[in-house]
Amino acid sequence: MMGVLASSERAAQRFVRRVGTWKDYAVSLVALLVVWEALSRMLPSYVLPPLEMVFETILNLNFIHAYVTLLRVAVALLAAFGAGLVLATVMYLSRRAERYLMPIISLIMAVPAICWVLFAILWFREQELRVFFVLFAVCMPGYTIDILDGIKSVPFQLREVILVFRPTRYQLLRKLIFPSIIPNILTTWKVNLGLGIRVVTVAELVGTLTGVGYALNFALGNLSMREIMAWTAVLVISLLALQGLVHLIEAYALRWRK
Repeated sequence: MMGVLASSERAAQRFVRRVGTWKDYAVSLVALLVVWEALSRMLPSYVLPPLEMVFETILNLNFIHAYVTLLRVAVALLAAFGAGLVLATVMYLSRRAERYLMPIISLIMAVPAICWVLFAILWFREQELRVFFVLFAVCMPGYTIDILDGIKSVPFQLREVILVFRPTRYQLLRKLIFPSIIPNILTTWKVNLGLGIRVVTVAELVGTLTGVGYALNFALGNLSMREIMAWTAVLVISLLALQGLVHLIEAYALRWRK
């Protein structure tokens, strides 16, 4: 009975904390919208359109562009994550591989995103391959380094305990390493989702005929600030929704920590 009451009390405390967090978000958002509306009444609409105008524009957008952009981000990030996980695992298992691969990964990470966009335009004719290449090149190094850091941060005492049972490399990875780095994996996903959304719009801006980046370029050609604001709002809402999904997965996967 006491255990049930304690569990209920903890659940109630978590609910109160969650409500408090959402309340803070709501207050900040309302304040931002109020400031936006006040400034839009003082500035011309081609500088800052009113919220009502932006909302009407959102309702009339062609959301096929948004679906295409999000699909591109999902495919490229999944591929980048898979490659990063494999590379990080190989570098963990082999110090020689880490010595040779880490300089290359660091070099790839140092190249600005706009340079990858220009490379893709010159190297590839297919527009989908261009966007995939840019996203993969920009996000893969981050996944690799974050996952490798997570693997290296697994406490040495835990490694010693499991090594007593003489596990194979596969068992060591499956039973200890991969479960231990779930927080690192979720964190790097949240970071790379934001990076991917920002980069894909740049890639689409100059390298494709579909997607939100193309739609933004089209709106710029029409000098339509309301469309630019509307597409920006769609991107922000999409990113927040994806990061919220990762937060839900994190809350479920790491529920044992609460």
